Amino acid sequence: MIPRPPRSSEPTTAEAGAWADVLVRQRLLHAAVLTPTGQWLVQDHPAGPVRVLLGPADVLALAATIQHHTRSMRPGSR
Repeated sequence: MIPRPPRSSEPTTAEAGAWADVLVRQRLLHAAVLTPTGQWLVQDHPAGPVRVLLGPADVLALAATIQHHTRSMRPGSR
């Protein structure tokens, strides 16, 4: 795998919102809600615990983790 260059700017709320929307629509998360304080509340399953993410960077990190896990579980990905 070719490493990506570092980001030139911090993730934005809009970028985090777009990723959160995709994760929910693809049913990789049950819910992701932006709070007025800029934190995100995320829930993996309807009856699961609610986690607090501190900001957009944490949402993008979660999306990357989910994406990595999903790709590594595909047959023939090794």
